[in-house]
Amino acid sequence: MSAPTTTNQEDLRSRMPNPLRFVPEMAAIAEGVHKAVGNGSIPQTTISLLQLRAGQILGSTYFTVRETGNLRQAGEPEERITAVATWRDAPYFTGEERIALELVEAVLTPNPSGERVPDELYARASAQYDDKALWSLVLAIGHIGFFTPAALIAKPIPGRAPGQNYSE
Repeated sequence: MSAPTTTNQEDLRSRMPNPLRFVPEMAAIAEGVHKAVGNGSIPQTTISLLQLRAGQILGSTYFTVRETGNLRQAGEPEERITAVATWRDAPYFTGEERIALELVEAVLTPNPSGERVPDELYARASAQYDDKALWSLVLAIGHIGFFTPAALIAKPIPGRAPGQNYSE
């Protein structure tokens, strides 16, 4: 059996060039959303966990590599990072983190038997978070939603800093 082939990081190219060359207004939008998400009402670790889960659901290497790197840089143990994919039965997450993970799954996963975020889930979320924190979670999920088309269509280069992850 042959070993899997890997691509040299230097040889990677995104499908599309940096969008800021064509739509410079995107920088202000991204900055505003990033600032709003990081308003301190929920821990950055929770944001990174939910965004890692979003990347897993979306099948985005760019998002999963970025958020895994953010979590490692923040000193998160490998067990917690690895267990995001199976968070429901993993013993590594707080109640607040579990609600954030459940919300991102509910928003990004179709529910053929009803609404994606039923009243019961909202009630549990509002018991864990105040209104500002809930809106921050909404924006953290929205932040991923805003960049999902870029991640999936343009395929920026995983592991590179913003601005350096597109071909030129």
